Amino acid sequence: MLQKYDHYKEELNKIEKELSTLDVSSNTSKLTELSKKHRIASDIVKEFELLKKIQEQIEETESIIRTEEGEMAAMMEDELARLQKLRDDQKSRIELSLAPKDPNDSKNAIIEIRAGAGGEESSLFASELYRMYHNYAEKNKWEMNIMNLAESDNGGFKEVIAEIKGKDIYSKLKYESGVHRVQRIPQTESQGRVHTSTVTVAVLPEAEEVDIEILPNDLRVDVFHSGGAGGQSVNTTDSAVRLTHIPTGVVVTCQNERSQLQNRIKALAVLRTRLYEAKLEEETKKRGDARKSQIGTGDRSEKIRTYNFPQDRVTDHRIGFSASNLPGFMDGNIQSMIDALYQADREKALKKV
Repeated sequence: MLQKYDHYKEELNKIEKELSTLDVSSNTSKLTELSKKHRIASDIVKEFELLKKIQEQIEETESIIRTEEGEMAAMMEDELARLQKLRDDQKSRIELSLAPKDPNDSKNAIIEIRAGAGGEESSLFASELYRMYHNYAEKNKWEMNIMNLAESDNGGFKEVIAEIKGKDIYSKLKYESGVHRVQRIPQTESQGRVHTSTVTVAVLPEAEEVDIEILPNDLRVDVFHSGGAGGQSVNTTDSAVRLTHIPTGVVVTCQNERSQLQNRIKALAVLRTRLYEAKLEEETKKRGDARKSQIGTGDRSEKIRTYNFPQDRVTDHRIGFSASNLPGFMDGNIQSMIDALYQADREKALKKV
């Protein structure tokens, strides 16, 4: 495996030379592309260098074992076993890192959470899922901002759209797309019966201007008063913005900002992202590559996870992974689930290499 190190080291040097000669002012898209390639190659080289260091420690330990006896030799045997396991684990990490990657993994994400079946209970759970992702974002020092919010009369969310910015956001959260089912006794249930409700989650890679070009003539812009739950006015000026992409019929509304300009900017970002997602879907169909076979990129109508409060258990149905301590999970401690989904996805990708 260390033979591959030279290949990636050489690739990294080529990218660095190209970056040093690139005229950034005239070719920002090329800079963005090369920067992504540089980061990927640099991360792989670092993993190989760690493997190389572990292998050197193994050889040093083996050399000591050959010259020592008694207690020192026994101690070195234990150290050798530890290092060999470390080496095997590092090889597995490298193999997973070399598997084909989603080119959108490094992008920021836009997450859309919508109440589904279950009435008021569904809207309440939608707000709780938003809080869960917000807490998870805070734990990772990501920035999460609401782009549009429609509240229900009971304080829940009919719909919330938020932008999440940070490092490799989409690679972590893309597995969350799908139907999330909750089973629990609602506060309004007088007879103690367990109800089942659903919430849909869509995680989209945030598109940049270089990904999707939207022509001014293809947009219809409507402005209106923003409104809150029950029709209560949030802003008495025409600050809310509705964008309609005429060629596709895609409609996006943003009303959370006080400024019409800010709402328009956010609506445009959501629109660009939705058009980018549609473009990716179309390209996938042309390649004949069934996205449903990939973890985290399947049909959004697919039930992916159940939150069973009476049994204090959350289960992801795609990989059969379950975790207890549901209150802690809902508080944003979802890393074990994210890691399990990522591992399963990388192993699946590795089989295609």
